[in-house]
Formats: sequence, C-alpha cells, structure tokens
Amino acid sequence: MASLNSYLDDLLARGRAYFSRDEALAALDLSSSALAAAITRAIKKHRLANPRHGIYLILRPEDRISGAPDPVKWIDPLMKHQGVDYRISLLRAAAFHGSSHQAAMVFQVVVPRQLRDFDLGRHRLQFLYQSPKVFAQINRPELLTQIKSDAGFAKVAGVELTLLDCARYFHRATGINGVAQIARDIGAKANPRRLAKAAAAYENSAVRRLGYLLDQVGHDRQAHALESFVKQAKTALPLDPAVKPIVAALAQAHERSTKWKLLITESVEIAE
Repeated sequence: MASLNSYLDDLLARGRAYFSRDEALAALDLSSSALAAAITRAIKKHRLANPRHGIYLILRPEDRISGAPDPVKWIDPLMKHQGVDYRISLLRAAAFHGSSHQAAMVFQVVVPRQLRDFDLGRHRLQFLYQSPKVFAQINRPELLTQIKSDAGFAKVAGVELTLLDCARYFHRATGINGVAQIARDIGAKANPRRLAKAAAAYENSAVRRLGYLLDQVGHDRQAHALESFVKQAKTALPLDPAVKPIVAALAQAHERSTKWKLLITESVEIAE
C-alpha cells in the first residue's frame, strides 16, 4: 500500500508540489481519518503546508525555513481549488514590471470575491476585492501577463492594471508616495490607449489620482491619456481621501490641481 510519503515523493518527481485532499484519497488506499492523521504528521514535520482547507503544498528542504514556497509558485492552483479568478497586482506586480524600490513584504491578489487574508510561514497573502462586474471587464488576457512558476503560469496584472490597481488601493501600496514611486518606475511602459481603456472601469477619483502622479513624474503621454476623465468629475477631491479637510476654509488652504480636480492634501516625495 502506497504511503503518503511515497505519494509526495512521486508528485515531486513529476514536478508537482501541491495536491488536494480528494486527489490524495483517490490515489491512496487510506480512509479519510487515516489520511487526515498522516497529513497532520507531515505538517508537524514541515513536509507539508496548508494554505486553505483541502489543499496542501509539498515543502522542499529549501522551503522549510520560510515555511512555504514563494506564493507565485502556488497561487494559481490555490485559486483554481477555490474556484475564484484572480490577478497578482500592486507591490508584487510592480516589482515584476521593474519597480526596483518595491521589496514587497506582502503578496497581493485582486479577486472578485471577499476572501480572508492569511499568513503561511513568513508569507503574507492579502486579497483585495473588486466588484465582479468590474473584474470581469478588465481581468482579460490583453491586460494581463504571466509569471512562470513550478505549477505552470500565474496571472499577473499588466503594467496598466498594476498602475490603476495601485492608484485604486493606494493605502495598500504604501500610500500616495509609494504609488508615485511606482508610477515613476514603470509608468513609461504603459500603453496610453490600453491605460485609458482600462481606466474606464475604475472610480474616477482613482483615475485622476493616477493621472496627477504620472504628470508629476514626467510620463506625459500616459498622463494625457487620462485627462478626458477629469471632465466627468463634478468636484475637486483630496489626493489622499484619508486627509480630509474639516471645514471649507481649510479646504481653501490646500493647493489645488485644477487640471486633475484634486486637492493636494500632501506633498509627493519620490526617491531617486
């Protein structure tokens, strides 16, 4: 009778470092309770990790210090197991596209369903919700790219979606200054036409925020592609919504960007 350990060795020999509970039950002559006990022992011995109920990662020796492989190696099978589409975005995507300042300590994934963040070993996975309607509009092959991994390919936001996601979820992208740095580092790679097309699905305030930051870092073609969105704005909003003027008099004291209809509630600082 094949043991769990031999099953794991066979999977690794075939280049696969994950499996589901149902797959193991089908492959091994073990009862559900016996398999659960064997898996529990393997987890205690740091042979397996369990990111979500029913799916397991096989840890190679080099993975055991961090407690799990790099999430890019298993995010695709994890999301398929959960039946949820996704894209890697924000800091990890920015680093993938060449933002050298982004040493991402968190692995951020945009999804059309509310999912809980979790830690696995030293890795922190953070899920950012986007409405299913908007997600379906933009999570398309022409706006995505791929990262090669042991499990095949993982979906990652293209440059245009990375910029828009960072502007939309800027509080998760190390704030306005962090987004400005990302815009400086990778903004020139964005295709202006694709950027404008994708921007139509985002909140107008996020698009104006990105346009302003692209302007500030000198990516004129990309900024110009977003200027038409300003016409849809009725009022000037804070660059950082968390810094809200308390009274109208205070609002008047802030610098304004008439071009982008924004109140510049904080100065933008970018590392060289």
